[in-house]
Amino acid sequence: MRLVRFGAPGEERPGLLDQEGAIRDLSGIIPDLDGAALAPEVLARLGALDPARLPRVEGRPRLGPPVAGVGKIVAVGLNYADHAAETGARIPAEPILFSKATSAICGPFDDLELPRGSERTDFEVELAVVIGSRAKYVAEDRALEHVAGYLVINDVSERSFQIERGGQWVKGKSHDTFAPLGPWLVTREEVPDPNDLRLWLEVDGRRYQDGSTRTMIFKVPFLIHYISQFMTLHPGDVVATGTPPGVGMARNPPVFLRPGQTVRLGVEGLGVQEHRVVPAP
Repeated sequence: MRLVRFGAPGEERPGLLDQEGAIRDLSGIIPDLDGAALAPEVLARLGALDPARLPRVEGRPRLGPPVAGVGKIVAVGLNYADHAAETGARIPAEPILFSKATSAICGPFDDLELPRGSERTDFEVELAVVIGSRAKYVAEDRALEHVAGYLVINDVSERSFQIERGGQWVKGKSHDTFAPLGPWLVTREEVPDPNDLRLWLEVDGRRYQDGSTRTMIFKVPFLIHYISQFMTLHPGDVVATGTPPGVGMARNPPVFLRPGQTVRLGVEGLGVQEHRVVPAP
């Protein structure tokens, strides 16, 4: 099942995609696609619906982030062996965790803002996991039971803010539009193996990232298990699992985003995002 939220920013309504890719309106069934709607019993009820009996949404409405009311974004750094190698970093003994502000969340086709004073805004295509049931001290072999589904995230990063301005990474990771989600939330049963998905990113048609979740150092079940030892994951929380090689910072010479460029990215089976790069107002 592919779930979406459509409409103007702040006015999105829940929907699902039928077999032809048309949006069917779910607002008569659930109020929104938030944590409460991601509970296993609610997803089972949605999955049992006949899309043909739901109102068809005409035209091409804006798609918003497919999850509402995200409580937290927990991200994982240096989680691909080939990405760690390109940055000259050692493979970590344990996952490196950081956060992104939820105010950075935007839709999959919204503009990507360059912060004022930015000279080193970078791109990072990632697989994101969306939690569907409370996860605290979960066993690794039961971890996927807590997953509602998966989606694409671009972990946009201003590298000088992240690395050169002191303190934690969060300040380089949290500008408005630095966490576009979607286009869809694909429910867990449609992704047999999240540890074997291709993911890629292009800027102005040139491919910079082209990798696979097979090269993740810490796999999805372990990440959920590990994070749940330090904090409770709640329904609607997002876990960004790391990026493959090809980021702009690691290139020679480095490549960073500029106004007027177009960024496209995708994860196998989870859809494609596209963003126009603009200066922050």
